[in-house]
Amino acid sequence: MSTMSIRSLSLRTVLFLGLCQTGRRSLASAPDLRDQPKKIAVVGAGIGGTAAAYFLRQEFGPGVKIDVFEPGTVGGRLATVKIGDYEYETGGSVIHPLNLHMKHFVDRLGIPQRNDVPTKMAIFDGKAITFEESDWFIVNFLRLLWCYGFNFLRMHMWVESVLDKFMRIYQYQQFAYSFSTVEKLLHAMGGDSFLTLANQTLEESMMAEGFSQIFLNDIVAPVMRVNYGQSVRVNGFVGAVSLAGADPGLWAVDGGNKMVCSGLLYHSKAEVIPAQVTSISVKVRPSKSGTTAHFYEINYVGESGSAHSLYDIVVIATPLHQGKSDITFPGFSPPIPSHYPGRYHQTVSTLVHGLLNVSYLGTTEQASEVTFSDVLTTDSKGCVINSLSSLDPVHIPEGYTRPPASQTKVWKVFSQQPLSQEQMEQMFLSWDSVSETRWLAYPAYRPPHRRTPPFILHDRLYYVNAIEWAASAMEMSAISARNVALLAHHRWHGQGAKVDQEDLHTRLRGEL
Repeated sequence: MSTMSIRSLSLRTVLFLGLCQTGRRSLASAPDLRDQPKKIAVVGAGIGGTAAAYFLRQEFGPGVKIDVFEPGTVGGRLATVKIGDYEYETGGSVIHPLNLHMKHFVDRLGIPQRNDVPTKMAIFDGKAITFEESDWFIVNFLRLLWCYGFNFLRMHMWVESVLDKFMRIYQYQQFAYSFSTVEKLLHAMGGDSFLTLANQTLEESMMAEGFSQIFLNDIVAPVMRVNYGQSVRVNGFVGAVSLAGADPGLWAVDGGNKMVCSGLLYHSKAEVIPAQVTSISVKVRPSKSGTTAHFYEINYVGESGSAHSLYDIVVIATPLHQGKSDITFPGFSPPIPSHYPGRYHQTVSTLVHGLLNVSYLGTTEQASEVTFSDVLTTDSKGCVINSLSSLDPVHIPEGYTRPPASQTKVWKVFSQQPLSQEQMEQMFLSWDSVSETRWLAYPAYRPPHRRTPPFILHDRLYYVNAIEWAASAMEMSAISARNVALLAHHRWHGQGAKVDQEDLHTRLRGEL
């Protein structure tokens, strides 16, 4: 935030305030448009699906029935687990201060942010701690300056330049513009440079900007490993998003980030159908005017068996990839695949209530003297874990202080594979509780990925999770949900001028 101009900050403030008014435009103009749809289905109740339901309600008004299909728990990859007397975050855990949709959601829903507990970071190379954050900013700055020159400051400026361009999306969405593909959205925000970022590795992108290989190995790779479980060979755009996650001011939702999903469902007045969608097809039915009308038939399996229902619009907010979904699309021409190319990367989240063996980290300090709470790891053969963090409850009670490493407490370990008994014994002196969650949390980012799924699968069939192949984050899902809701509205009402427009930021700047 320190490198942003006052003008940039004021623009973001205006954008955020404008987001609070996003629902009024379409409802005011609705009488001049064709009849609203009667029924809309959303498949999936994670942050993408619940945000889609919320934005669809804004776009289409109170008359449309919105059904949200979810066979599991509301929240999707936002989830918590109870250990002892407290609940802890196992899925998406932090939100960037510039995530304007998420900020709007918590303000609109009246959900407080979680009380902040200060953290300190260290980096582990598999044998020893190579960097440990100090309580003093100037000490950290001088250490980084000594080891890496101005690479750290330049990285901050490079990430800011990417974020500043991408934040144009809020300006576009405030004025109701949408995009049919991820590539068109990225190009409208950052031109050819964003498409280049999306189709080369972060390593290639940063080396071209003059960053040193040792800086990439020592500092950038650990951030990729903790955020995406992958290396500097992810695509450059997702790498910039990941590095933004190292900024100060990150926050979370009191009670767990999944609270946003349940709140969005409540405000969307959607009905949750606890069922697994098995197939979606097009059905033709006669209309009152004597012509034919096209609907989407959703077949699903719930507690009471198989059933089906017809909808005017369908939004899919679950990944159409191997291991994530098995929805079939019979009868579509051209065909819609059940599984798009690419795969989702496995990250294992293991929550351990135990006593850490600090010697595992190669330190000779006594556990009582260890002050860091988050351990990031380099991309070396000696590192079997991606990160190790002291975990705080999703609700921070009054007077809470994080227990020291010399006491039994909850640790979260990210790894690519489940931890073996031997690895557990190396890391912990003792433990009394272990909770393991295997997430297919985000795509395996191996550029170039030139076959990104479209937002529009068929005439009135839309796909929120296409955005994840650019970058996966709570805010990216919310941005995609808003984009899809706008697409659905404009295409239903024949407003093609609001779709796939470029260079709008130069024209819209005057309107702000």
